[in-house]
Amino acid sequence: MKAAIISLESESSKWTIEAMKKYFDKVDSINIKEIEVRAAKNDIKIYHNEKLLEGYDCIYAKGSFRYALTLTAITTALFDKCYMPISPEAFDIVHDKFLTQLVLQKNKIPMPTAYFAPTITAAKEILRKVNYPIIIKLPKGTGGKGVMFAESFPNASSLLDAIGPLKVQVVVQEYIETNSTDTRAIVVGNKVVASYQRKATKGEKRANIHMGGVGVKCVLDEKTKKIAVKTARVLNSDICAVDILQTNLGPMVIEANLSPGLQGATNTTGVNVAEEIAKFLYKKTKERKEKGKVRDASKVFEDLGIRSAGDEIKEIIINLDFRGNRILLPELITKITKFDEKDDLVIRADKGILSIEKVDGGQS
Repeated sequence: MKAAIISLESESSKWTIEAMKKYFDKVDSINIKEIEVRAAKNDIKIYHNEKLLEGYDCIYAKGSFRYALTLTAITTALFDKCYMPISPEAFDIVHDKFLTQLVLQKNKIPMPTAYFAPTITAAKEILRKVNYPIIIKLPKGTGGKGVMFAESFPNASSLLDAIGPLKVQVVVQEYIETNSTDTRAIVVGNKVVASYQRKATKGEKRANIHMGGVGVKCVLDEKTKKIAVKTARVLNSDICAVDILQTNLGPMVIEANLSPGLQGATNTTGVNVAEEIAKFLYKKTKERKEKGKVRDASKVFEDLGIRSAGDEIKEIIINLDFRGNRILLPELITKITKFDEKDDLVIRADKGILSIEKVDGGQS
């Protein structure tokens, strides 16, 4: 099987590619900056260095929020043609912090209270209603960038004045004290494969390791694991990092990340996260190909006049082969029933009706 990773070719991507080479016959690394999307004649085609991107059984596309539109286009064009762990809509949702909030809370995933302001003026009105301290976020951004802490109304108002010229929208979120610590869960498929706590450096509220935070291995309780897995599922992503606050009210999700760095997770937990991802990608790709073979076989059956209803009753429209007074059944019947010459069979016959059934306890 042939696979590819479309990314910014970070160290994490390189680790994953090396792990995938143990399972796939061929693995290509494709730089997302070299991708071209062509939408014409009711079709979307993806090109890499002027060559049509095709023939892959698995494509893992990921990258920062700056490439969200490109990632959406890639997955929209290729999602039905090979196995891809992240759906097109996931990139639109996760790369917008407030849209993530809306989708997760709609699905009853606990999160801190948040407010969205389309303008700085509207944001200042919100500042008059909230309790302090608060978090101010730009909707776009990863690795803790675009996240600001404000301990009072004057402080928050000054931050809005500073970012006003950028003409950006902001999210105002309640601040929950957790001693500047959060928990990151790496979800692959239906399980958390690695988890660790991130502690911010002195004087810093953001616990992101990219911002200097320190990671400590931890074991999540079942409730937190379920919330992390459900978050990934709601976001339609088979591979996802979920950031969680452990509060007095229970675990609360604060963000999700579709392209998490693997160095911090691997070095902190000792879990080879790239290996976990590679094994999962191979498993899902293999399952997809096998399902494709079943569908192909079903098409052959259909062409032969075989109709299946719930895989319990199969009907074949044929002309029987008579040899004197004997009826010879087609070879296909043997393949479907898996009858063996050693089996004990019960044959029931009536005018226009013939049924053959294996006796319980018969050899097989």
